[in-house]
Amino acid sequence: MFIKELKLKNYRNYNHLEAVFENKVNVIIGENAQGKTNVMEAIYVLAMAKSHRTSNDKELIRWDEEYAKIEGRVEKNNRTVNLQLIVSKKGKKAKLNHIEQQKLSHYVGHMNIIMFAPEDLNLVKGSPQVRRRFIDMEIGQVSPIYLHELSKYQKIMQQRNHYLKQMQMKKQVNHHMLDVLTSQLSEAAAKIVLKRLEFINQLEKWAKPIHSGISRGLEELKIKYKPSVDVSDSQELSKIIEVYYEKFAKIKEKEMERGTTLVGPHRDDLIFYVNNRDVQTYGSQGQQRTTALSIKLAEIDLIHEEIGEYPILLLDDVLSELDDYRQSHLLNTIQGKVQTFVTTTSVDGIDHKTLNEAALFCVRAGQFG
Repeated sequence: MFIKELKLKNYRNYNHLEAVFENKVNVIIGENAQGKTNVMEAIYVLAMAKSHRTSNDKELIRWDEEYAKIEGRVEKNNRTVNLQLIVSKKGKKAKLNHIEQQKLSHYVGHMNIIMFAPEDLNLVKGSPQVRRRFIDMEIGQVSPIYLHELSKYQKIMQQRNHYLKQMQMKKQVNHHMLDVLTSQLSEAAAKIVLKRLEFINQLEKWAKPIHSGISRGLEELKIKYKPSVDVSDSQELSKIIEVYYEKFAKIKEKEMERGTTLVGPHRDDLIFYVNNRDVQTYGSQGQQRTTALSIKLAEIDLIHEEIGEYPILLLDDVLSELDDYRQSHLLNTIQGKVQTFVTTTSVDGIDHKTLNEAALFCVRAGQFG
């Protein structure tokens, strides 16, 4: 899979951009604040229908314009897929092969992408929210049904939280209604958690040997999903639903006092262990970086296993954050296998066959070429 052509209109600092890319490494060079990351973000938004940098879509629209438009031509499974996303102050419109999609979940997944930026090092040492978002974005790319279930869960939880708040303020006393919402939430939560547990097992399978290779065989990586209720992937879906429902029954009074849902996928976390030690708490910065890099590289193989094609890899200013050894390991892994976009202020000091054979693009004040 690779993106052949990208067109931008009124996107961030770009009035207009048209670029043709090759199915190899494409290096985007420029000084800071010239628009390199904006190109990377545009490719990401085209794939995921949301930015990795902001939750406010209006920031994507060029100053004083009404909308931003991103278009891409993607080669996938020996056929061309045309993608278009228009972001306006009213919302987003997505087109797949010139046909408007009623739901974004029908659009996401037609172009698979992995982004690795300096902030992704926070995957290990950042908040649980960062790790939950990572899981949701990655599963969502290969499983549209997961995005549907996640959206359903969030809507039910919103209703339930509103009802709990009403009960907290003594404006509602109908326990039957709460039980109905709890039953619906238990089922939605169980489906999400089961899919997450499967995903983490697959991710660990691919990340383990990569981490061992980067650490020269000195470290063993383990990834554990930490649910807020006592469930595991060895249980049937019906059993997990039952566990959730029983847990909610136990904490019902507490939830009514607090006016919010206290357990569920929105409270879960991931733990990374290196040589059986929690790397977030006890790992060195080098171990944390190796873990983050291993996870990102593992995603390449995981997505390939799921869909039969390699995803597109975006490396936004990340080479400067890695030492020579980790840089080489990263570049050796992608060589000749994955269409990759690399942003950097300079390629000086990075002597590697992959970069020496790359297509080069320069960015200056929103001009690309």
